[in-house]
Amino acid sequence: MGWFGDGEPTYGGARLAKMQCFVRHMDGDATTTANVFARPLDGVTLVVDLDRVAIVGYKDRVVKPVPKAEGTDYRADKLGPPFTGPDTVPGVVVQPEGSGICVDGHLVRWANWELHIGFDMRAGTVISLASVLDIDAGHRRRVLYRGFVSEIFVPYMDPEEEWYFHTFLDAGGYGLGVSASSLQRGADCPAGNAVYFDGYYSDPDGRPVKAEDVICVFERYSGDIAWRHTGIAEQEVRPDVTLVVRMVATIGNYDYILDWEFKTSGTIKCVVSLTGILVMKATSYTRVEQIREDAHGTLVAENTVGVYHDHFITYHLDIDVDGTRNSFVKKTITPVRNTGNPATGGADTPRKSYWTVRREVVETEVDGQAKLNGALPVELLFINPGKKTNVGNEVGYRLVPAGATAASLLADDDYPQRRASYAKKQVWVTPYNKSEKWVPGLYAEQSTGDDNLAAWSRSNRRIMDEDIVLWYTVGLHHIPYQEDFPVMPTVSGAFELRPSNFFDRNPLLRTRPPPRNGYSPNCSCNVGSG
Repeated sequence: MGWFGDGEPTYGGARLAKMQCFVRHMDGDATTTANVFARPLDGVTLVVDLDRVAIVGYKDRVVKPVPKAEGTDYRADKLGPPFTGPDTVPGVVVQPEGSGICVDGHLVRWANWELHIGFDMRAGTVISLASVLDIDAGHRRRVLYRGFVSEIFVPYMDPEEEWYFHTFLDAGGYGLGVSASSLQRGADCPAGNAVYFDGYYSDPDGRPVKAEDVICVFERYSGDIAWRHTGIAEQEVRPDVTLVVRMVATIGNYDYILDWEFKTSGTIKCVVSLTGILVMKATSYTRVEQIREDAHGTLVAENTVGVYHDHFITYHLDIDVDGTRNSFVKKTITPVRNTGNPATGGADTPRKSYWTVRREVVETEVDGQAKLNGALPVELLFINPGKKTNVGNEVGYRLVPAGATAASLLADDDYPQRRASYAKKQVWVTPYNKSEKWVPGLYAEQSTGDDNLAAWSRSNRRIMDEDIVLWYTVGLHHIPYQEDFPVMPTVSGAFELRPSNFFDRNPLLRTRPPPRNGYSPNCSCNVGSG
């Protein structure tokens, strides 16, 4: 699906899609494989009219060898026993005092957090009404009104006839909720301490569909430290325990693990992890030395190229920092030469330089756009100008990227870039508008770029002291490697929304310390049938 201007033939239809073929089994094959993506019938492309349900175009352009099935399977019953890979000892989570998760319908309470978990056929998991308990204030304070993945844009970097149209908008074209996988207990989510939610959506004929166990919620005991200090005669340590809300969307070849992690510090961490199978291209090459031109990818196996591509995962975050009227602030860290003059911030000392912070409250949405990895580091905050701490700071949350900050490198006039023009920048801030939920526009399949986030922002609306929305894109440039074949180890990108002068002090200060000797890590548990 997609749009590539007026140069493409329409075949008399309005809704067209291109299809390609893969080999499941051939006579003479020594083995069969479940990994059809590793066996493309490259060179053959069909055009289908979705309204007429008919093939209206066909090209058989080149002849390339079909990669062999041997070595492509990933199923356990095909790989062993014996299993010769790295072996780890099975483990389970033991909670001597029981689970800390309280579920009331779709409302979840845990530690100092309260949130609503919803499900949408396009977005998948939807987090709403996330509030954190302020112990000192004695009440819950809103942080996030609603958050979800708005789109996943995946353009491939091969301009050839069979590949140029591989520019996917996964949420708008296929649906993250529709593509949600039933989670495997004890593997996708920890055994014993996870709570599961079903999802519901309508099929193409309007009939309800129940998707079982597509969201899990669990407490994570990762061995990390929330805070610690060793003083002169004492030592204090608090373990970091978090709440994770997880969904996995399997969209064709890729599996996206989408986590929302809530920390007792008040931080919300969003993690997207990629695994699954590469989209592969057949080639006549069997060794790297044979390649004489741009292969548009990496030779990962004989006759098999893993094609270069991007992943841009854009989140819609309707932030409500202690209320609906918020502002966006840029704090630019700026180096300063020490002049020795106290009147200009200097001091008569041997120091030659230091850095300080230049603060800008952004007034309109054009200035609310930001491209990370600039010349000077910038901290991006969302404040409530009407609420202050006990010493007068405006309460706020800040955006903290945690890797995966790539932006699109496609030309501005390239058709997939026009459809996803927002992918040139990682940060956009807009005033709330109930019709602006899907970053590429409402109708992604046939979008042309006239109804997307970049188009909306050209009106340059006011975002200071307003109900505002943060759009943040986790971006990865993916150069495949042989370790990604035949199935890819997980790679992740993340960001955090972290309290910044939201509390009067560290909210974990009065957290109960763990037992001095800890719980027995290898205790025996008699698990009853109940």
